[in-house]
Amino acid sequence: MHAPMKYMEKGLSIAADGIWQVFSAANKIKQNPSFTPRWSDRPLLKSHQKTKPPLGWPRQTDSLCPTCTREARQEILDGKKDVSILLNEKVGEIKATIIERDGKILMVKDCPLHGHFEDVMAMDPAFFKHLEEVFPGRDIRAHNDEKLHNHGSSTVKHGRGSVLTVDLTNRCNMMCDPCFMDANQVGFVHELSWEDIKQVLDNAITIKPRRQMSVQFSGGEPTMSPYFLDAVRYARKVGYNSVQAATNGIEFAKSPEFAKAAAEAGLRYAYLQFDGIGNAANSHRRVGNLFDVKLRAIENLYQAGVDIVPVITIVNGVNNEQVGRVIEFALDNPKRINFLSFQPVSFTGRDEEITPERRAAQRYTLSHLAHDVKNQTGIGEPIRDWFPISFMSTFTDWADVVHGPDREWGQLTCGCHPNCGIGMAVMIDKETKEAVPVTAFLKADQLAKDVAQVNDAARGRFLSVAGMALALMRNYDPFKAPTHFRIMDLMKKFDKTFGATGKNYGKVSGDRTMSDIEKRRGDRWNFLFIAGMWFQDLFNYDFRRTEMCIIPYATQQGEISFCAYNTGIGWRNIIEKMHMTATLTKWYEEHGRHEIFAGGKAVPLTAGETTLVLNAEAVAKGKQTDLDDLGIAKNAREEKLAARKKAQTSPEELRKHQEMERLYRQEVLKEQPTLQIQGLGGRKRKQDVAEVVHKPTV
Repeated sequence: MHAPMKYMEKGLSIAADGIWQVFSAANKIKQNPSFTPRWSDRPLLKSHQKTKPPLGWPRQTDSLCPTCTREARQEILDGKKDVSILLNEKVGEIKATIIERDGKILMVKDCPLHGHFEDVMAMDPAFFKHLEEVFPGRDIRAHNDEKLHNHGSSTVKHGRGSVLTVDLTNRCNMMCDPCFMDANQVGFVHELSWEDIKQVLDNAITIKPRRQMSVQFSGGEPTMSPYFLDAVRYARKVGYNSVQAATNGIEFAKSPEFAKAAAEAGLRYAYLQFDGIGNAANSHRRVGNLFDVKLRAIENLYQAGVDIVPVITIVNGVNNEQVGRVIEFALDNPKRINFLSFQPVSFTGRDEEITPERRAAQRYTLSHLAHDVKNQTGIGEPIRDWFPISFMSTFTDWADVVHGPDREWGQLTCGCHPNCGIGMAVMIDKETKEAVPVTAFLKADQLAKDVAQVNDAARGRFLSVAGMALALMRNYDPFKAPTHFRIMDLMKKFDKTFGATGKNYGKVSGDRTMSDIEKRRGDRWNFLFIAGMWFQDLFNYDFRRTEMCIIPYATQQGEISFCAYNTGIGWRNIIEKMHMTATLTKWYEEHGRHEIFAGGKAVPLTAGETTLVLNAEAVAKGKQTDLDDLGIAKNAREEKLAARKKAQTSPEELRKHQEMERLYRQEVLKEQPTLQIQGLGGRKRKQDVAEVVHKPTV
């Protein structure tokens, strides 16, 4: 029954290819100049005008010495040096080289004081090369931003970003590893006042290009701020149509009324911490029933009209085997989940002083993610189906052309470095649950080149929409698409995403209603986007990535790159201490202690069954034990306990431990024995090697 339609669509694709040849040739004649939209003081960039950072390898870049950086930060925190040195000097900076060795891409660097460091950037050079080759280039350079982008060598220089992160508080109701900010452990409370919140949101609108952004309220746990709902409401009021909360979900799970209040205030997305399927897979967070909490939070948020994005921090040896199980969970629940965000661990916050052994064992890269998805689910060819998330900027450029010069906001665009983030789109039939990667039936690389030609011609709305339609049809293979999928479904998906024709698919603006939400959810096809976002730490830090950041933090000291804030020189530590609300002692005197779920303590939940589809076998699985089997700590807390125990160990026990470590390095890490050599200034150079031991799980 479906075959005749597929053959007819194949005929349309062939015809579109012929028409495209004429259309493309005409488009190259006397192309129109780019216009300058209201949301920018600079014209839209044509594809050949976009700049790129140095790519390929071997290449040199600017990085940081992990030890120098920590020492310099501490001197600032102790008041021995002024924060102004970060604006005027290149504190802790050293050169790094990105190379290929033994089938891996590595960052290697040497500090004259602290010796040699290296870490893995990718375990698949061909995949790494593919990401860099299809990178379309940087966004319009940031302007009208001098007051907010002024952070020395950590300054954000390109674009406007995609997600403005606002940490409402450093308080949290959990005490888990890993943690970017070392929540509840720094000895003081840093919590934005209502005036602070309004100020950072007002400031964000002033930067150009004035692109639409998501505003993500984070922390700590943002729902602990007394201004959480007011902040959501105000963000929608000033024009942001995508307001998010990065949350552990506890408050939403405990109270359907709170979830409803958040939705009514304007919360559109919950970025929900979600480390795996089953309580055992989440046990490293030290909450007794954390998976139950996640399920209840999803139920309450979805019923209230909030969309859910599970956010999975992947630590090799701790929960990397959960990659396939989480994707299966999304495939089984296509009406509830349309976005997954995998975040390979960044060794910062509580984990910044990680030992080389644990870092080697736990390192996980974007290339690991692509291969794990393929090996654990059978979905997605790493090079065919995965692209840097910046790849989408060609399509948002098209939407900017289509919407013309009079819009108040530009399109949201993810113009980050190709080493920062990747994505794969999967088209799922919500009725049959058939799932196919979009790039299996749509030639993405050629499509992007075609759309770039349409953008460069700048012919206006009608011809730009016509050009996109032709490009989609000629690059579409109906026989590789899902059984019931049609070319018109593809056209509608693009139109729904970019609002090109003005058709009403359900509003996303501040005045949207539950009927708008239901209308958008009523689409038969779930465009599931599986993303990987790899934040930097001191061992793989690259300033070429920092200056292109799409996730700036809004702070009392301006807007700062995600990685420069959480790691790098550590702007978070410095700014939070500069603008400290109160010491913990003073805070507890005035407000009392907040409840923290840790040490296996369970969150009290009302009785109720979940309507989510679950794989009983995955739920019942025990926790991953790879690191236990190797005798390696799973987190900073275990590492400190092990260090104390080691300090009390007898010489004979210590020799046995050293021999086991030597065998581990030679047999598992495949390291060759090395000799210590004299470094500069007569110091011994420290061999600080990090080789990934991960093998994709089948």
